[in-house]
Amino acid sequence: MASVKEKRILLIEDNPDDETLTKRALEKNGIANQLVVARDGVEALDYLFGTGSCAGRDTSIQPQLVLLDLKLPKIDGLEVLKRLRADERTEALPVVVLSASDEAKDVIASYELGANSYMRKPVDFEHFIDAVGQLGHYWLVLNIAPPSPKER
Repeated sequence: MASVKEKRILLIEDNPDDETLTKRALEKNGIANQLVVARDGVEALDYLFGTGSCAGRDTSIQPQLVLLDLKLPKIDGLEVLKRLRADERTEALPVVVLSASDEAKDVIASYELGANSYMRKPVDFEHFIDAVGQLGHYWLVLNIAPPSPKER
């Protein structure tokens, strides 16, 4: 069984305030998993696929959970999601879209591209702490992740 530190969370978020809030919410909920932050779509894909700035990274070690913002610079969140689902190394990664958008087109597109869940970022910090705690508990403790492509 993987340890807490091995169960990484990849936060793909360009807004420094939202990044800080997410980190604080994870800490307040006792979620001690390693948090990797990508601040744009290119950085996220480089991390996941071991390319560009992350060339040589061991891609057999993937996050247990991806928290994905939609409005990202360079490559937007929907395109990141599309590329994740198109590659066997990442096609089964749990992806929770964590976005300020509640537009129906964003929700529909996220699910059509294979998001596991869509959560609108609560404006109120206390609600955000609760929501992140529930997310963490479900995806990192209760959910049984699929085996990696090497283990299949």
